[in-house]
Amino acid sequence: MKNRIAFFALLITLQSCDSESKKQQQVQSGKILESQSAPIKENKIIQPVHINIDEIPSEIKYEGKIKNAVRWTDQLGDHIVMTSETGIYRSKKFTHESDGGDAEIFAYHFIASNGIFKQKWRVYDFISDCPVDIVAEFVDKTFQITDLDDNGIAEIWLMYKTVCHGDVSPSDMKIIMYEGQQKFAIRGETTVMYGIDDKGQKMYEGSDYKIDDAFTKGPTVFLEFAKKLWAKHIVKT
Repeated sequence: MKNRIAFFALLITLQSCDSESKKQQQVQSGKILESQSAPIKENKIIQPVHINIDEIPSEIKYEGKIKNAVRWTDQLGDHIVMTSETGIYRSKKFTHESDGGDAEIFAYHFIASNGIFKQKWRVYDFISDCPVDIVAEFVDKTFQITDLDDNGIAEIWLMYKTVCHGDVSPSDMKIIMYEGQQKFAIRGETTVMYGIDDKGQKMYEGSDYKIDDAFTKGPTVFLEFAKKLWAKHIVKT
């Protein structure tokens, strides 16, 4: 009888060892069952909602025509960010020495405090008294709200171009990003093709840019994202 008990005890021990060995093999091969795996950290997701002009609270004041307006909540609170453009017009803000036109762009960030939205920052740029072609506009499909460093605080990305020119030449281009009150920027110019050389090769002008210290000293993921965004839009078509 004692021999049988010892035999079954040995059998159970061997089965347990075999099961543990298979489990270790599954872990090493990446095939461990979901029920056996350790909890996976969930990414902090920030989901901005587009809002219409009539949904903008009455205390919020802005200039230009709304291009984007979004609202979201993160660890810092309830946010609204808007971008707007005036288009080309003649403004009383500027002194005019010619028949030139003007154009302005704006971006605003508001955070709710006791139910009232208060402005945290504004981005503003313009072209004034330009007698030739004017560009002062946000680059299409570059306005984004992200949380790349996964800290529950949104990053707000803006990208725009400005230029006054009457020929084929580069535009000034900027990426402005905010995380909270920290501002990040890349400033430079677009690249344009201006001709063909004697060998039939395309000739380009522009492409210089400068990355500010906030990007170089900040999280690597911010700079990587900014460089990809810049590269995608640097060539003027």
